[in-house]
Amino acid sequence: MGLQVVGAGVGRTGTLSLKHPEDVAQWRQAAEGGKVDWAALLDGYGATADFPACLFWPEILEANPDAVVVLSTRRDAQTWWDSASHTIFAIAGSELPPEMADWFDMWRAVASARFTPDWTDKDAALAAYDRHNAEVRASAPRDRLVDWQPGDGWKPLCDALDLAVPDEEFPHLNTREDFPTVDTDSSLSETVEQFKSTL
Repeated sequence: MGLQVVGAGVGRTGTLSLKHPEDVAQWRQAAEGGKVDWAALLDGYGATADFPACLFWPEILEANPDAVVVLSTRRDAQTWWDSASHTIFAIAGSELPPEMADWFDMWRAVASARFTPDWTDKDAALAAYDRHNAEVRASAPRDRLVDWQPGDGWKPLCDALDLAVPDEEFPHLNTREDFPTVDTDSSLSETVEQFKSTL
């Protein structure tokens, strides 16, 4: 079975994903306009979410035409910026452990090609966020688009996937306070463990 959900929402919009170092080269290739075998890259996954996949949502949807597109957003762009600027965009490449250099180079290539090269600049990032969301809303198939915010909970997602709504409350994960501290004194394994502890 291929993907059931193509996550089109950018990071810090209620998404949570694991980044796999073995996939860095393929994401960079995609950022540089290279051909990517999306089925092979995403084999074994039921959904994508967050960066970098959200920036390739049209290509991933084309490879998985029956999937639902989930555009996760925050209540407004400023709320998203407040979160992103203190977490994912606050990571400086020079402060990362050396073994994460390839990952950061990939992120820089993907962000520059598909989001904005100035992701740490508030105005540029806000414009990119608004532009991305508008493009998804304008071009995703209407019958398969779920425009979702974390406060919407399970129901819209379950309805789109024809699943029963769980009895459990919708989780609130990966808060700004939970976000790991990453610097040159962190090893890759410590960094990965910090990310895993937020799951």
